[in-house]
Order: sequence, then C-alpha cells, then structure tokens
Amino acid sequence: MCMNYSTFFGSAIFNFQSLLTVILLLICTCAYIRALAPNLLDKNKTGFLGIFWKCARIGERKSPYVACCCIIMAFTILFSE
Repeated sequence: MCMNYSTFFGSAIFNFQSLLTVILLLICTCAYIRALAPNLLDKNKTGFLGIFWKCARIGERKSPYVACCCIIMAFTILFSE
C-alpha cells in the first residue's frame, strides 16, 4: 500500500485554504457560543482556553468582515477545483 503525499500531508495545517476555513469556522463558532452562553467563554480569558474568548471577540467586533470572508470562502470552496 503506497501512501500519497496529499493523503499524508493533507491536513489543514499544510493546506492554506483549509487552514483559513478552519480559522473562520472557529471564529464563527466561538462568537455563536458566546452569544448563547456568555459565561462559558468569559471565565477563561487567559491561558490556552483564552484563544476561544479571543476568537469570539474577533467574531463580535469584526462581524461584517468575518461575514464577507465566510462568503468569499464559500464561493472559493464551491467553485474552485
């Protein structure tokens, strides 16, 4: 059984478009969770779990830009190769 390069290194870390998609989904998900349950993310503002609080803040403050990026990414994924 031969391993293909794209199979082995096909994760989101090594593919820039997939990495951007994962970051956008993380920002949108954290902003949505903070809208539903603000105490869940607000208690962890520092440390490793603070990343989710920061993503929620980016999603709230830059929501028109994040929305435009999500739309552009959707068209890129749908109509690209």
